[in-house]
Amino acid sequence: MTDSPRPDADRDSALAQASVPTLLMCLAQITQDPRWLAPPLRPKRDIAIFAEPSGGLSPEAQQTVRQALAQVLDELASGARQLPPTPDPERLQAMMSCCLGEPLPAEYVPMAMEEMGFADRRLHWQGDPPAARREAFRVLVIGAGFSGLCAAHRLQQLAIPFEVIDKNAALGGTWFENTYPEAGVDTPNHFYSYSFAPNLGWTSNYAKRDEVWRYQQRVATDLGLLPHIRFNTEATHLQWHEDRQQWQVEMVGTADSAGSSSSRRWFDAVITAVGQLNRPKLTTIRGLDSFPGSHWHSAQWRHDVPLAGQDVALIGTGASAMQLLRSVAGQARSVTVFQRSPQWARPPQDYHGSVSTEAQWLLQHVPYYYAWYRFGLMWRFGDGLLPTVRRDPAWPHPQRAMNHRNDSQRRQLTEYLAGELADRPDLLAQCLPDYPPYGKRILIDNGWYQALKRPNVRLVTSAVDHVDGAEIVDASGQRHRADVILLATGFEPGKMLGPLAVQGRSGVALSTVWAGDNPRAYLGISVPDYPNLFMLTGPNTGLAHGGSLIFVSECQVRYVTGLLCAMLTQGLSSIEVQADAHDAYNQRVDAEHAELVWTHPGMRNWYRNAQGRVFSPMPWRLVDYWQMTRTADLSSYRVSRRTAAAQP
Repeated sequence: MTDSPRPDADRDSALAQASVPTLLMCLAQITQDPRWLAPPLRPKRDIAIFAEPSGGLSPEAQQTVRQALAQVLDELASGARQLPPTPDPERLQAMMSCCLGEPLPAEYVPMAMEEMGFADRRLHWQGDPPAARREAFRVLVIGAGFSGLCAAHRLQQLAIPFEVIDKNAALGGTWFENTYPEAGVDTPNHFYSYSFAPNLGWTSNYAKRDEVWRYQQRVATDLGLLPHIRFNTEATHLQWHEDRQQWQVEMVGTADSAGSSSSRRWFDAVITAVGQLNRPKLTTIRGLDSFPGSHWHSAQWRHDVPLAGQDVALIGTGASAMQLLRSVAGQARSVTVFQRSPQWARPPQDYHGSVSTEAQWLLQHVPYYYAWYRFGLMWRFGDGLLPTVRRDPAWPHPQRAMNHRNDSQRRQLTEYLAGELADRPDLLAQCLPDYPPYGKRILIDNGWYQALKRPNVRLVTSAVDHVDGAEIVDASGQRHRADVILLATGFEPGKMLGPLAVQGRSGVALSTVWAGDNPRAYLGISVPDYPNLFMLTGPNTGLAHGGSLIFVSECQVRYVTGLLCAMLTQGLSSIEVQADAHDAYNQRVDAEHAELVWTHPGMRNWYRNAQGRVFSPMPWRLVDYWQMTRTADLSSYRVSRRTAAAQP
């Protein structure tokens, strides 16, 4: 699966630009020769996000690797050499450790094999259920973003009948809705993509919105998922009926010319895949409704309103604001940025670069190059970062950092910030955070600091108090005129499932159980009293320290399909997580978060509710969650079995 074709590259020039550690792993895997894993060819440890291409090897050693790989490619092309079977886990562990320049724990190998395409992550039937039982079973997937498409693909592979609905006019979820200037990923695409649908043709390591959306469309088309999706259809109410052991789902459609239409349907199981960041947080600033100009949320971008020559107010300084500011500042007459608190931002590195023709040639023509490149990103953007956000009780400066590694990151980020604003000490003082790195998700500088230095941009650090006509009045009483107000105010993650009303076995609304922006779920997936309801990207499954949310979705889908398979093979009508298992799990979540940066007392973030509980991010290592969701264990569930007369 690739993007638009690009000119082929010269092999020698491609090899000259290649990652030598990645080439080494390709050689070791193709030839099975142990000398490629031994000194003097072993790469040195490199903890950078994008590793040094040389691997720390001498020029002579690098050339040896390139020449050997060229010869191997010739042998493969001529038929003189064949690709060998996938190495066993012990051999792969040795290769992975060599690639990283540090020992890789054995527990990571099976997970990495799936991410690299060397092992199948999907679930397989352990004994087929009766055909009539499976054919009569109906699953509803709510949402056609990354998680919903993943669920649809796995259900289709298992031949479990399903349908997908989405409130939007097209698939994509977040990537359909967010069209603001320079919207894009902050996790490299070669990791932020499905393990089962590699894209060897990304044009950037950090693709912008349009390219990510095209990838989603191609996946849905290539996997035959589109016929299963109904767009412009929103689920508004779910009610469990104990007598039928099914969910009754009320849906509202908005696509027909006569206006909205509603329907009620029955499903044996419901999978929500609506995400945590799908409902914009519309600010309650006093007087905003009387503002005479245009105002909108960044996730509801108005492309019909030109910003050229306008005085623009940007409220918020989070991820969306950091991505869009430089484009807006380049168009508007003036931009006033209202900052509640500053953000840590790391250098852009390869953020604005493109994937060269040579790099694409390597990914498409060198066996296993993509797999090993993805492995490196998985490690650097994953669990290697989690120890830096854990509290060290012996650390003498807890107000500024969690531990010595976190403090080192603080120094590096501060040095970068100071360099960007060296000529503006006033801005430096306003932009330097006073909380530890990763207390809020680390952003990538998309020209933010340079944009703040433009003569037409002002930074205001007083909170917005109210709007008075065409003026925004801040907490200090200062007035700021605006023609357009842009609300980069984030979303409502605490109100998970948004306006969807859900009534479980006892008739209690899920919104009541989760009152106070306090959603909880077993593994972030199941809630007691709500049988046969499974959530993807539910409570405490977000990633705030690093990693790919698509990885988390794939883990969750495997677990959920495992539960569904168990229901069908064992003739179960319902499964409901037991309250003690649910509560014990969430106690572990809270205890773990008490040691991590997101509960640090010196800052505010949207990960916590008003009571201070962290409800959004996952506290676990990726490998921990992968293991937790690997096998669906029904011992944590209360099950109901269909009577013999009711068996299909």
